Amino acid sequence: MGGGKGQQLQPIAKRLQPVVWRCRARQGILAAMKNTRISLLLAVIVLLACAVVLQSATPPRGSGPEYTSDDQLKLPENYRQWVYLTTGFDMSYSANAMAMDHHMFDNVFVNPEAYKAFTETGTWPDKTMLVLEVRKAEGRGSINQRGNFQGGEVMGLEVHVKDEARLPGKWGFFGFDNTKTAKMTPKEAACYTCHQDHGAVDTTFVQFYPTLLEIAKSKGTFSAGYQKDEAAKK
Repeated sequence: MGGGKGQQLQPIAKRLQPVVWRCRARQGILAAMKNTRISLLLAVIVLLACAVVLQSATPPRGSGPEYTSDDQLKLPENYRQWVYLTTGFDMSYSANAMAMDHHMFDNVFVNPEAYKAFTETGTWPDKTMLVLEVRKAEGRGSINQRGNFQGGEVMGLEVHVKDEARLPGKWGFFGFDNTKTAKMTPKEAACYTCHQDHGAVDTTFVQFYPTLLEIAKSKGTFSAGYQKDEAAKK
């Protein structure tokens, strides 16, 4: 009787065997697809991580000084997207400055990398760019009844650049007169001596940048000339 039942089950087993094989094959395919998906996901994660690292390690284009073949500085046209430092009103460093028939505002911006470095160290790194933008003050306009506001026309642009390998004395001034490039102001100009003797930090007038003055004080980076000026006022 046992042999008869076995003979009866053999045809059923033969019919089921291909089904079992197909199921096992399908399971193998699904497992392979799952592993492939996991591998692809990991590859995407690695690529994204590499992209973030490379982006953070590479400074944005145009954040430092760029020059023409004849050593003229290119105007950093996106400077108004940089860090704003301060605004002065009718400022002059000379008691005998010629009086003007209008008021002036001057705005100062610095490239973001230099600003970040200053907040960490209290001084300026190489490739620092400080932009002085001069605008005429307006008194009448819209609903304004008193005081002044800045006009739309830029009256002057000057860039103070720190480039240790290129510029004598590490720093240079470049004045732009409605141009996209500018030659360096000669080192004999009075502005160099003034900044060297009175600049609070590294020949720059940080004493007029309220958000940076306390940082320089806490880091102990005030120049001897600035400390002498401050002592003379007491």
